[in-house]
Amino acid sequence: MDALNFGIIGLGSVADQHIKSILESEYCNLVAVCSRSNTKLEEAKLKYNVETFQDYQRMVENPDIDVVSICTPSGFHLEPTLASAKARKHVLVEKPLEVSVERAKKMISACKEASVQLSCIFQNRFSDDFQKLKKAAEDGALGKLVLGNAYIKWFRDQNYYDSTSWRGTFSGDGGAALINQSIHTIDLLLQVMGPVRSVMGKIKTLTHDIEGEDLGTAVLEFENGALGTIEGSTSIYKGYPEKLEIHGDRGNIILESGRITQWECKDSEIESSGDNQRHASGSSDPTAIGHKLHKRQIEAFAKNILENKVPEVDGESAIKSLEVIQAIYESSKTGREVRI
Repeated sequence: MDALNFGIIGLGSVADQHIKSILESEYCNLVAVCSRSNTKLEEAKLKYNVETFQDYQRMVENPDIDVVSICTPSGFHLEPTLASAKARKHVLVEKPLEVSVERAKKMISACKEASVQLSCIFQNRFSDDFQKLKKAAEDGALGKLVLGNAYIKWFRDQNYYDSTSWRGTFSGDGGAALINQSIHTIDLLLQVMGPVRSVMGKIKTLTHDIEGEDLGTAVLEFENGALGTIEGSTSIYKGYPEKLEIHGDRGNIILESGRITQWECKDSEIESSGDNQRHASGSSDPTAIGHKLHKRQIEAFAKNILENKVPEVDGESAIKSLEVIQAIYESSKTGREVRI
């Protein structure tokens, strides 16, 4: 099977996960990087022997590139995606797709019109134990789903937000704790519980000097009739591993930091996991998250393109968590329930 040539736009900290994943995959080649920083470009050229660009428009026009990986701040995903689609490049974007549903829909439309694939990094879907949880729910091991809970009680100090010009801002981050940190676990919640019918939410900024929220809570009603809750924060000292709880009328499964910690089903027992350790949590340190699951998703994305298949995390799938978070923001602002 052939390999795809990747170009990366943005060389911030998350780009390291993409670079490591691409270099370790037999289906991917790293051929170019783009950054506004000359220093970072020089380092990348020496370390990886890749072509370098300061202008992403020029990079996406490179005929040798098959896939563009966008690692810019969240509010700067739209324009590089539109340019990449116009150049007929497949697009892989860090989460979230963008800072608003409106901007994300423009990305989805552009890639559809250009007949290129669009995917978004939600690497936690690829953990072994989440796959077991999801299959158990789909196979009916939990019975009728009645309640789903996502708890993301993390901690970030003020220095974290002060270290960049975009973190915690509406234009660069789209908000803060929910749309940046909590979105991964919210995405998993929706993958199991299904579409959301309505949201009642409340957000506050209590412990940081930022535009966005550092605390958010919500009650969800799913289309299947079940209820759910979300608690997301970057204000909980010193931070706790994220937790996903799925409850049905015949069983319960709890996933903590990527590992099943409780499996109580009337008719089934948990199978042994091939992954015997918890995945590193970003509960107090964003750099603690490794690239293992990034590699799984990026490799799967490349294989899907090579086999002319739609990626598991396509644009329509990735936008669901953004829709819920935006509804939480709207509900908090208006004090009313928001229907999706």
